[in-house]
Amino acid sequence: MFPHHREREQPIFSARAHVFQIDPNTKRNWIPASKHAVTVSFFYDSNRNVYRIISVGGTKAIINCTITPSMTFTKTSQKFGQWADSRANTVYGLGFATEQQLHQFSDKFKEVKDAARLAREKSQDKELANTALSIAAPQDLSDELQSPPVMCVNGPEDKMFRSQSADITLASEKERIKKMLSEGSICEMNLEAELFTLQDSNSKLVAALHEANANVEQWKKQLMAYQEETERLRDQVSDLEAHGGHGPSDMLKDELTQSLEELEALLKAKDEEIHILQSKKVEYHQMEHQRDEAIHRLQEMEMRHSELERRVQNTEQNLNNSLEERDRMDNEIQRAIEILDIKIFDLNDLRQSLVKLLDK
Repeated sequence: MFPHHREREQPIFSARAHVFQIDPNTKRNWIPASKHAVTVSFFYDSNRNVYRIISVGGTKAIINCTITPSMTFTKTSQKFGQWADSRANTVYGLGFATEQQLHQFSDKFKEVKDAARLAREKSQDKELANTALSIAAPQDLSDELQSPPVMCVNGPEDKMFRSQSADITLASEKERIKKMLSEGSICEMNLEAELFTLQDSNSKLVAALHEANANVEQWKKQLMAYQEETERLRDQVSDLEAHGGHGPSDMLKDELTQSLEELEALLKAKDEEIHILQSKKVEYHQMEHQRDEAIHRLQEMEMRHSELERRVQNTEQNLNNSLEERDRMDNEIQRAIEILDIKIFDLNDLRQSLVKLLDK
């Protein structure tokens, strides 16, 4: 950060966390941006009325993100959160040491986002007010300068006012469509964040499922070995019972019975673990279904976003056509004024000639 930025930007909140960025190729895996925990700070620029998140590792800026009202901070686990930055075309992830630090950062992010939204609304209201004043002032001045000749050409003046009314209507329609487009972008960002979360969870579940399948195969082999050992011990117990006997053989029988019970308990525990893994497999399929739904919703939002962009382009084209029409009407009015001036000059010349003729 440059020195003049230091003078106008003030830190309002800081926390230490491990910084990650999403892999731009796979959009699934996280790439560490710092080798250890670094300071992540919220800054406020009072001159530009802008909020930023900045983190510096050594001499390199790891995070330099301007907060907009469309951003959303998502908690993906007890100590990890993420948000998407469309300007940088990336997703940042933060890993905190405690759950409390994550909650504090999330609350501050929401607070700063609301403040950025209010700042943008105030800025837009100020720009609209300045625009209205800039439109009204030249119009009043032109009325004062051209009031005598315009009284003779009321038809073009009415056309000019109608053109300006249509211009204002098109401008308001353009602002409304831009607002709809901004809302669509917000929904699209939320869906992208949700999709990244689902993809991250999906990759974890896939890894867990592969590990579970490998463990199941190993446990099946162990189960078969335990079953064989159990059958062998049962045969030994049966042989001991058939031969009868007392003393040491009774003690051996008790030991074999105890070993048999332990093996049966171990077999029962392994069966329960297999059932748990099977239920996790069902959850994995459900997560895949949710991911497909999120992708479908994202595609629908992209189509809606394209439609809104097309409507904005059409509105801008109509606005340009209206401005051209207004310029054409202004030119016609100017030509009419010039013709009227010529006619008035001719009439005045004719009047003077008549006066001279009457004097003679």
